[in-house]
Amino acid sequence: MSHPTSYKHSRSSLPVWGVMAAALLFLSLSAFGQAESTTATEPVVIPDVVTGDIQAGIEKHIEEQVIQGNGAFVVPYEGEELRLKLVRIHVEYLATLGPQNHFACVDMATDDGEFYDVDFFMKGEPGSMSVTNTTVHKINGRPVYVWKQLTDKSWVRAPVDDASDELLGVRNEPDAFEFEYRSTVPEIQTTARMWLPLAQSDAFQTVEIKSISVPGKQQKLTDSAHGNQVLFLELGPEDSGKPLEIVYQVKRLEVGAYEGDPVEAQRHLAPERKVPSDENFKEIATKAIAGREGDLMRARALYDHVIDTMAYQKCGTGWGQGDALRACDSPSGNCTDFHSYFIALARAAGIPARFAIGAALPSSRDEGGVDGYHCWAEFYADGKWWPLDISEGDKFTALSMYYFGHAPANRFEFSRGRDLMVEPGPASGPINFLAYPLVEMDGKTSTTKVSFRFKRTT
Repeated sequence: MSHPTSYKHSRSSLPVWGVMAAALLFLSLSAFGQAESTTATEPVVIPDVVTGDIQAGIEKHIEEQVIQGNGAFVVPYEGEELRLKLVRIHVEYLATLGPQNHFACVDMATDDGEFYDVDFFMKGEPGSMSVTNTTVHKINGRPVYVWKQLTDKSWVRAPVDDASDELLGVRNEPDAFEFEYRSTVPEIQTTARMWLPLAQSDAFQTVEIKSISVPGKQQKLTDSAHGNQVLFLELGPEDSGKPLEIVYQVKRLEVGAYEGDPVEAQRHLAPERKVPSDENFKEIATKAIAGREGDLMRARALYDHVIDTMAYQKCGTGWGQGDALRACDSPSGNCTDFHSYFIALARAAGIPARFAIGAALPSSRDEGGVDGYHCWAEFYADGKWWPLDISEGDKFTALSMYYFGHAPANRFEFSRGRDLMVEPGPASGPINFLAYPLVEMDGKTSTTKVSFRFKRTT
């Protein structure tokens, strides 16, 4: 039995028991009221609550509301009713804010592909939780509000236009953190091969591999196309379900424009399988850069063009592969699609450009889960490589200038480039890009699910 005034988290709720939890606790107290006082002679027993209880509570609530909404979860928003369907529960953000007060965050979407991040405040014990407040937090990745700390240490919602860079996800000062890269071997019937990225040090990140814990026969490979390091595994049925874990210690700097070799830069004008040369790209790029002088101004015109024409929407088929032709024909997708389209246009305009992928760490909390991979790009102009992040610039208008020419310190690069060449390599040919483990069984390749966690050490 728990202590009369205690409660606990499972491990996955820990990420938000810091800045995020403080923010949510402020709102929860406003919504729920102060907890009733107790006496020593009549202690109140608070049941232990883990994230599985919170997840079950929000799933039950959504299921009930979908039935009432005739197949849709209905949320009033700005005088209208949004009819949404559940896409994903953010398990990494589930949290207990206080005795019987809880928080959940989910991704939902409309039938026409608009995405909404919805926050829920809940009250009650396991098995009998009820939702007391429902709030739309983001629309297609753009926050409607952010959290801001007042001088009295309480937390309130702040308009996005008034938010500092750090609230919007940017750390300018050096960052340092431990990073856990985890996955699980899928079910193997005969044999399998797997390729995982091994992050490396460069001018902007110092990487120490603290431990590698993986099954099977291991071999470290070097990508001949871009110099990436790759961990290669040969696996059998006995390895099915076994965990994979790589733990890094990382120091990272903010990246601005930096010197580059003009001869080496020219190789980044060459096409790739998912970023081919195409007359349509040339026509679009020529129109977008008309009247602009110099590659820096032309690159900015292409950056603005991609922001103006593409939508951050993970819907339909083919998104998430960094397919520039698809991004041009169906202008939506995730970060890989945004940056592949930009790279294709830049190369069509004679501007060298290249791809990088890794993870974007939260700026407003110091430990916890990281929501999958993130990618960005670089282009070459005026003798320098310039980083840019179009999908983030698209989400945060206030930072669109920053993300043209900068990459914040709260990033961790796994690998760079497309069409990675390793030996042994997949039977399907060069690796498109490498962030998640790539597994090959019976001549077919697929990626495995991952879990990223971090803890700042500064």
